[in-house]
Amino acid sequence: MIMRTKSLLLATFAVLGLISCTREAAENEVLVSTSLETKALNTSEDADTGSILLYLESEPDAAFLAELQDMGATKVEPIFSMDKGRTDLKKKFGLDKWYEVTLSSSVNAEKFAVLAADLDEVELLQYNRIYARPENLMPLAYDENPVVDTKATNTVFNDKYYSDQWNYHNTGNQTFSKNAYAGGDINIESVWSNLTGGDPSIIVAVVDEGVKYTHPDLAANMWSDSDGNHGYNFVDNGEITWDLIDETTGKGDTGHGTHCAGVIAAVNNNGTGISSVAGGTGNNDGVKIMSCQIFSKDKGGSDSQIAKAVEYAADNGASIISCSFGYTAGKFTSDGTYAKGAPVEYAAVRYFESFSNNTVTDGNIAVFASGNESKNYATYPGALADIISVSAYAPDFLPAYYTNYGPGCNIVAPGGEYYHQNASGTVTGKSMILSTVPSEIEEFGSDYGYMQGTSMACPHVSGIVALGLSYAKKLGKTFTKDEFKDMLVSSANEFDSRLNTKKTLYYSSGATYKEFDLYPYQKNMGTGGIDTWTFLMKIEGIPTTIVSTGGNQYVDISPYFGTSSVNLTYLDVTVADGGKEALGLAEDPYVKYGRLYIHPTKIGSTKITIRAVGGGTAIGGEDSIGGMEVTQTLSVVSRSFKSTTQGWL
Repeated sequence: MIMRTKSLLLATFAVLGLISCTREAAENEVLVSTSLETKALNTSEDADTGSILLYLESEPDAAFLAELQDMGATKVEPIFSMDKGRTDLKKKFGLDKWYEVTLSSSVNAEKFAVLAADLDEVELLQYNRIYARPENLMPLAYDENPVVDTKATNTVFNDKYYSDQWNYHNTGNQTFSKNAYAGGDINIESVWSNLTGGDPSIIVAVVDEGVKYTHPDLAANMWSDSDGNHGYNFVDNGEITWDLIDETTGKGDTGHGTHCAGVIAAVNNNGTGISSVAGGTGNNDGVKIMSCQIFSKDKGGSDSQIAKAVEYAADNGASIISCSFGYTAGKFTSDGTYAKGAPVEYAAVRYFESFSNNTVTDGNIAVFASGNESKNYATYPGALADIISVSAYAPDFLPAYYTNYGPGCNIVAPGGEYYHQNASGTVTGKSMILSTVPSEIEEFGSDYGYMQGTSMACPHVSGIVALGLSYAKKLGKTFTKDEFKDMLVSSANEFDSRLNTKKTLYYSSGATYKEFDLYPYQKNMGTGGIDTWTFLMKIEGIPTTIVSTGGNQYVDISPYFGTSSVNLTYLDVTVADGGKEALGLAEDPYVKYGRLYIHPTKIGSTKITIRAVGGGTAIGGEDSIGGMEVTQTLSVVSRSFKSTTQGWL
């Protein structure tokens, strides 16, 4: 063992600890070894050469710190803060054991690891791996010339560019794509009109590039602490940035974090810019965005930075983390190998989920992108069995060419796809996702722009989770986080029936369409396309049935009134306010022979209440004997596609 001869000054210590491969062992046991082979939890591949993470048996003393200094350490710091947040939980997950060691230029992480592994005080060590930034984003400036969509008569908000957001109201408009599919969206307009637009007590942490908190369409929905901070920059340890360029490499910020934030909570109904999933209704009721910056210029994305960001989100009130990043697909092949190979990050996520920052669920909720590598499995951390991982579809309501699919991919949301021709045969990029961007970034030059990716699909679902928490709070309902996630993931529109072959200009900017075989995607797109209305109806406790747009049809109401429903006397059928317009009902719904007949002409959603008599042909009263009133409310969604998962008739 190296002699201890010098002292190293340190700040106060607070730490993050190891979670092992299984949850049961993770909270109580850490294996101790005396060799690098057993102490090192991962390899140095893709890792920072100037730092390393150590799991120590106890708080380091001056002699041990001096020993690390002799080996090439210039700074030793706790990864996490034990003076904030839930200290007992942090200790439960071992957060008081992990330290980050910064190294001098004379020693790299591999050399230091060999030396550190021989120290008795070091129980485990982890190379500080660096995430690659998301790729295939195809950033494109917005021309601020919105589509005039004469079909979009159900527009709720007055935001100037709303008609260019097919992800919220896909009418099949071929301005976006000549293969645009009516109903291929998140089904949210009736939610905004009738249920909720958000709640400012719900905070979504965007773990990404810095969010431009001064953006005119974001500023009012930005979270801030008592000091006026809108989050924290974990790359540069300070103020959030969003438009920096490295002078040496020429690489810089892309606007990715600001774009994701705009999908979640750009201010709705403010007469400018875009609409967002949970940005409110124009009454200061949008959810809040917290910026947890893990990328800056061409730097960042290390395990320790991400873990600190997740801890910060937990300790400062976020109920949701929206994470549009992940390891390269195939880096980890199971939950166990990820938990062992990235224990600092894994422990931070488990800590985040272990308690709740809202009044609805008993735990916070993490949402990740599934990855943009066209691989038949999701990337970690999103691939963890109980983490929501989101894949992407295009305006044709088919998988985007880049999306990962298969094991670990739970649900699908709009991610956009650049290579789509419009009705005139031109590729415009409007088939991607329009959102907020920093105007300072040269390739945009304005406050709005397009991107594509599971990076864009992820914040759609993060925003829908935020709407669900907002609505449940409004109703005074509570759920376990597992119940809440079950309702979310099961609120999906069937996806498989159309997965044959699509035609798109994928991987090409030419004018010739290429066939894209979708057979491998069958039964591999999770539960299907996320449906916001159906999710909130589940929260309310109202069952949803899907009917076909166009033509009179019936719904079997025996699940609501019993198997003798055909024999009951029905008093009336009432459509919720705005529902007739939302569905474009050609006539009033009615009940005949125990079936509800309905004739929608538009894609939309509403609630319908049916009153019947139980025990006779009339309700009893003071002057007559009769039955009791039986009332049932059901949710009806009108779509242009069939749904085997929602009870297509």
